Amino acid sequence: MLSGCYTALVTPFKDHEIDLEGLKRLVEFQIAGGVNGILAVGTTGESPTLTWEEHNKIIRTVVEECRGKCQSIAGTGSNNTRETMESTERAVHLGADAALLVEPYYNGPSSLEIRREYVAPVAEKFPKIQIIPYVIPGRTGTQLLPEDLALLHKQFANMSTVKEATGDIENMKRTRECCGDDFTILSGDDDKTLTMMTDPVIKAGGVISVASNIAPRGVKDMTTLLNEGRLAEAEKKMVALKPFFEIVTVKTQEETPYGVVTCRARNPVGTKTLMAILGMSVGPCRQPLGKMTKNGIDVVLKAGRTVWKNNPEILKPIADFFGVDIEARLYDESILAGLTYGEY
Repeated sequence: MLSGCYTALVTPFKDHEIDLEGLKRLVEFQIAGGVNGILAVGTTGESPTLTWEEHNKIIRTVVEECRGKCQSIAGTGSNNTRETMESTERAVHLGADAALLVEPYYNGPSSLEIRREYVAPVAEKFPKIQIIPYVIPGRTGTQLLPEDLALLHKQFANMSTVKEATGDIENMKRTRECCGDDFTILSGDDDKTLTMMTDPVIKAGGVISVASNIAPRGVKDMTTLLNEGRLAEAEKKMVALKPFFEIVTVKTQEETPYGVVTCRARNPVGTKTLMAILGMSVGPCRQPLGKMTKNGIDVVLKAGRTVWKNNPEILKPIADFFGVDIEARLYDESILAGLTYGEY
């Protein structure tokens, strides 16, 4: 059963192409941070903008770098079951430990259809790899319900984990009620991990984390403390990490010639921007994701500066591994020029 911290790894780009050397460095940093596993080309890795050839290159690299050191999870889901089958087959061939299947976005099948026409065919064809549904209705417009998860769990031995990002505590409790204690619930939202792992009904085993891109050791330590029942220490660690949890989505109010609008920079824009500021070679997001406004950059900078001021030990591994001066980078305005649109 999976437990602990699994990093939903960002995909580094250089000159609009995948930066494979940068990818290897990011994986090495995660392994040095002690994470339990790494998710390649999940949605945080900008999977919708990658070709399937690019998917396979990234999965191959991550699997090879993780082998014998930590678990590897391949993001193989899409809104096309045939493509998902082909991608999962490739991930199995490359030696991934598990495959993550995001719910089919836009075409929005029912929960029944997700179970019968999407997850079940993959789980049946590839019995030697763990199949992990990724339930995130806020991004996909559909939802695999707890009842259908339970039916899948009952039918397939390799269907015993879910990445839960509904944000709905009652849905999580229902998942545990239906699926039983031999089923693993992993948090898909960093800010809900502590609640999910300490709730006596939900009993989540860990997190597939975005924030651990920046702080692998910090998030890993928090999940370890929670699994050991050391709640007071875990809460202290959560408070220290919280600024990073809050930049997964950055909402700002922006002035336009026609009035004020809400601008929402969604994952991984905020996290990747802070990683670039800190000196981690991640490059830009791939279009249509882009840059942040000046207001958005201010939110990201505040998060980085707050953690550096109050808990510098969380960011020190970046300084040591990448050979950068965190203090200087967080206050060097020249670094921001290529990372922001400026005004709206």
